[in-house]
Amino acid sequence: MPIPFLYDTLTNGPPAWVPGWARDPWTLFQIVAVAGFLYLLKRYFSGTATAAERKMHGRVVMITGGTSGIGAAVTRNLAERGAQIVLLTHLPPSNPFLADYIGELRQQTKNQMIYAEQVDLASLHSIRKFATKWIDNAPPRRLDMLILCAATVTPPGGQRIETEEGIEEMWMVNYLANFHLLGILSPALRAQPFDRDVRIIIPTCFSYIRSPSLNNALVKKEWTPAKAYARSKLALMVFGQAYQKHLDAYKRPDQLPMNSRVIFVDPGFTRTPGMRRWLTRGSLWGLAIYLCSYLVPWFVLKSPEMGAQSILHAAMDPRLGMGPGGKLIKECSEVDFARMEVKDEEVAKKLWEASDKLIEKTEKEQAALRVLEKKKQELKEKEKKEAEKAEEIDALIDTIKKGKEAEKKTSRRKGKKTSS
Repeated sequence: MPIPFLYDTLTNGPPAWVPGWARDPWTLFQIVAVAGFLYLLKRYFSGTATAAERKMHGRVVMITGGTSGIGAAVTRNLAERGAQIVLLTHLPPSNPFLADYIGELRQQTKNQMIYAEQVDLASLHSIRKFATKWIDNAPPRRLDMLILCAATVTPPGGQRIETEEGIEEMWMVNYLANFHLLGILSPALRAQPFDRDVRIIIPTCFSYIRSPSLNNALVKKEWTPAKAYARSKLALMVFGQAYQKHLDAYKRPDQLPMNSRVIFVDPGFTRTPGMRRWLTRGSLWGLAIYLCSYLVPWFVLKSPEMGAQSILHAAMDPRLGMGPGGKLIKECSEVDFARMEVKDEEVAKKLWEASDKLIEKTEKEQAALRVLEKKKQELKEKEKKEAEKAEEIDALIDTIKKGKEAEKKTSRRKGKKTSS
């Protein structure tokens, strides 16, 4: 059917029902050229797909932020390749949403080795509880990869938010949580056998380029969401470089070189929940505009699947398992850092010391508060038990009184019967 139609069109021209503009070869050429240009432009905005492959069966991969956005795409891809996934989530594993998500993921990837551990990245205490539990094991648990996808963002014009422990939210979740987690897990990473390719993958963002200097604190008067977010990303990159040196300085008992490498990844502009929150300014009106003009972000921004490609490249490219760590990957290729501060040892030293002091101070304060809270709970329980005992005694007294009254009534009746 199509062949005779095409033959007739070529020999006798287009049918009568074809509109006039479609008969003009120049118009058709323009339409095809525009369509081809838009297609190529979309391919450009979508970024590069990784060609790297790696056997992941038996490898243990710990992921933060693995239930949404780029992290979810990374989790699914690694699970499909057979990796054992440990998701660090804000929700407990018993949560119905999380249980359904993991169940569906296991079914889709045909991989039953997907688990969740509850870790609140906005709480230093929660991070310490999980990390100390993880390293408190003999022999050391296997850990092949740590991918730190979790991040938060305050939308433009938003108010400064602090965690329950009194730390600015973006600084805590985007930087300090990762600093604390990696600091405690350091013995587990250094204890991995020499023949194991261990990678710590840190997704970042180009916003670190316009970050204020880390030498000066970001005071509340100068605080803006953009500055705070950029500063947290720069701090994470500076710490990542320092952490690589910290790992390299460790002398293994077998005298072999360190096999753990830090790799930074810039996924590019991606349609993630964080990006949507930023574009909509965290408002319903902004969300309505975003939905009405969805074709624009769909065209310009990467899908989460394509945003995950550079992270997957960092996880699977065999070349990144050789040589020094501390490399930056963008569009599945190694690129240079745009800020000299990233490799500045003096800045890294000050940042590390300040972070240690902040964590120590905060944990001491929170420990004191937990002790007070525990005492209050014990006092409440004691008062409750005393109240229950008092109620039991009152009830017993009432029962005895009622029994005596009943005995008196019985004795009176017997006396009346005797007298009669």
